[in-house]
Amino acid sequence: MNLTEKDIFDLLNEKAGLYNSPDFINDDPIQIPHRFSLKQDIEIAGFLSASIAWGNRKSIVNDANKMIELMDNSPYDFVMNFTDSDLEKIPKKAIHRTFNHEDFIFFLKNFRRIYTQFESLEGVFLINENETNFYHSIERFRNHFISEKHRGQKHVSSPYKNSASKRLIMYLRWMVRKDKKGVDFGIWEKIDPKFLSVPLDVHTANISRKLGILTRKQNDWKAVEELDLVLRKYNAADPAIYDFALFGLGVSKEFE
Repeated sequence: MNLTEKDIFDLLNEKAGLYNSPDFINDDPIQIPHRFSLKQDIEIAGFLSASIAWGNRKSIVNDANKMIELMDNSPYDFVMNFTDSDLEKIPKKAIHRTFNHEDFIFFLKNFRRIYTQFESLEGVFLINENETNFYHSIERFRNHFISEKHRGQKHVSSPYKNSASKRLIMYLRWMVRKDKKGVDFGIWEKIDPKFLSVPLDVHTANISRKLGILTRKQNDWKAVEELDLVLRKYNAADPAIYDFALFGLGVSKEFE
C-alpha cells in the first residue's frame, strides 16, 4: 500500500466523520447505556455491556439486555438496593459465553461497594499527574473493583499484565469522549479525552497494520501505546475518534 502519511490521515478523518454518527449506535453495544439518562445508570449499563463485548455483536446486545432486565431496567437502583433473595432469582447459567451468573453477581456486589465510596465510577478512573494514558488508572480501578479472589476478576483485564484491555478502553471512550455527535456520552468531566486510546481488537489492529501505523504483531498494551504515539500526532486532543475510522475500514473491507 503506497499511501503517504497525509493520505492515511485524510482517509482516517473521512471515515471517522462517516461512522461517528447516531447510525453507529443501532448495531453496537453502546445502544444499551443509551437507554438511560441517569449518570449512574449509564455507567453501570455501559460497564456491563462493554465487559461482555466479544464475539457476535448481536449476541452481545441481546445478552446485555438480559442483564438490564435482571436489574428491573433500573441498574443503579438495583445495585444499591438488591437483597439476597433478588440475587437468588438470577438464573444459574451463562449470561454471555464465559460470563456467567456468578460473575454478574460479583460485579453487582462490587458496584455497590464502589458506589458507597464514590458518587460516580469516574472517581476510580482519575488520571494522576505525569500519567499519559490509562495504564495506571485501569490498574487502580481493578484494585478497587476486585475485593476478593473470584472467577469474575478474569473479566477485568490488567494492563500491568500487558493486556490491551480492549473492553475497558472502549468503555472509557464511551464515558469520556465529548463531541455532541450523539454516540459517546462525555459524562465524565474530570478526565480529558486526550488520555484515551483506541480499543485494540483484531479488526482495528489489523487495519492499523495494513495502513502502516502499527508494526507490533501482538495485540497487547505495548501495541496500544505504539498506536497512541502515531494517532496523537494527528489529533492530540481526541485520539480515540480514530476508533470509528478503523472500525469503519474494517466493516467496509476496503483493505482485504
